[in-house]
Amino acid sequence: MGNIFPRWTNFLPLQVLVALGGLGTLAIAVIWYSFTPKYTQVGYEPQQPIPFDHSLHAGQLGMDCRYCHSNVEVSSHSNIPNAQVCWNCHGPGKVKSDSPKLELLRQAMDTASDDYTGEPLRWVQIHETPDYAYFNHSVHVNRGVSCVECHGKVNEMDVVSRQKTLSMSFCLDCHRNVESKLRPLDEITNLDWAAHDLDRDEFYAYLADKTGESVDDLKA
Repeated sequence: MGNIFPRWTNFLPLQVLVALGGLGTLAIAVIWYSFTPKYTQVGYEPQQPIPFDHSLHAGQLGMDCRYCHSNVEVSSHSNIPNAQVCWNCHGPGKVKSDSPKLELLRQAMDTASDDYTGEPLRWVQIHETPDYAYFNHSVHVNRGVSCVECHGKVNEMDVVSRQKTLSMSFCLDCHRNVESKLRPLDEITNLDWAAHDLDRDEFYAYLADKTGESVDDLKA
């Protein structure tokens, strides 16, 4: 009796196993890569046009985050400061106005200088959420979520780097245990404040008193 199936079908089960093994290996590789710093960008620390030391300004000098990032309470996006903000403190006759580190600032702002170009400072963005996510800074800040939850202790960084993944799982971890991340509104930019579990009802009553909104709206 002749063969019903071609001879090559004898190797079909082995080929299927090899293919499944390859797909499994690929899946493991993709999952592994998705947790690497290269993918999450944790540790990303780009060189900035001016070496702004956050540990000095926000840490030692106690500058409030909102002096430079002035829109966080009213806008969905946190603004990166323009040169005028730096010039307020480092203009002619002010703090370290002749520092070599501030050469690009003087070129951008000092109209009396021969080196004046008017070119804006081009800061490199470090923190960015994925395209599929919508993050509103003002909503979070005005509900008691501090900068430190997403950006880390910037007041201790001489060079700012990305500390959190800002991935969907990162957001979900916070939203599933939100009470442990909330703090009084007057402590939002105090990055050394020790967050702790708050009584939900007491906190929302406090927040309603501060914002003028109802507790139900705040919980929505």
